[in-house]
Amino acid sequence: MEFGASIFFTDYSITPAELAIALEQRGFDSLWAAEHSHIPVPRRTPAPGGGELPKRYYDVMDPFVTLTAAAAATKTLKVATGICLVIQRDTIQTAKLVASIDQVSNGRFLFGIGGGWNVEEVENHGTKFETRMLHMREQMEAMKEIWTKSTAEYHGETVDFTPMMTWPKPVQKPHPPIIVGGAFPWAARRTVRYGDGWYPNAAGGNPEEYMPAFKRMCADAGRPALPVTIGGCPLEADKLKRFRELGAVRVNTGLMSEPHDQILPVLDKWTALMREVNA
Repeated sequence: MEFGASIFFTDYSITPAELAIALEQRGFDSLWAAEHSHIPVPRRTPAPGGGELPKRYYDVMDPFVTLTAAAAATKTLKVATGICLVIQRDTIQTAKLVASIDQVSNGRFLFGIGGGWNVEEVENHGTKFETRMLHMREQMEAMKEIWTKSTAEYHGETVDFTPMMTWPKPVQKPHPPIIVGGAFPWAARRTVRYGDGWYPNAAGGNPEEYMPAFKRMCADAGRPALPVTIGGCPLEADKLKRFRELGAVRVNTGLMSEPHDQILPVLDKWTALMREVNA
């Protein structure tokens, strides 16, 4: 089983290059960068889990910028959006960003996507919150056309463009893996429909139930069992071993937006745990 780490990069956290190098040296397989373009104030939408929204949500840097720095500082570490709020982004420009970072990283990019939770943030970008999941599906269908065809066009309800040509194309063929973030059963259904992997959170539901159910969903749709990355994992060997037994290919730890002297000891604990779990 592989191990990854996710973080909200800020101007006061460990830098992308520092963290990427530290992860690669310790045997982690991937680095996942979060995204929020902004946080509207005031807002009606409560924070996930209730309470005050942590400061890092307001301060997080653009993931494509931070992950490019991380990719440039490493050779084997995968870099991933965890997750990219595609519904807040222009479809054609995002397709170019994905292809570009896949080129810069020499095929090490994982495209984690999601539909967001903050109504005001989504709507500030001109996307209707109620139809954002339709929009995300059409964006993914349209991006696949852009990545895989010399001349691409797409005509949907929310995404529509005439024949066009754009480069670069991704290194990975047919395109970087699309990892759909979110809870069971909704995000699992989207994964089966147009994704290449699923990214649930360890705290969101019971893996004992949703992991077997997801395998059945894949089989019913005529797809092979798609890889599952479980995010927000605890520092508990027995639980991580059980995730592996259930079929998870990767587990991610969530790191706080702290400087390197506070992050590196946490990574060392995870390194010891990795050895125990994969022994």
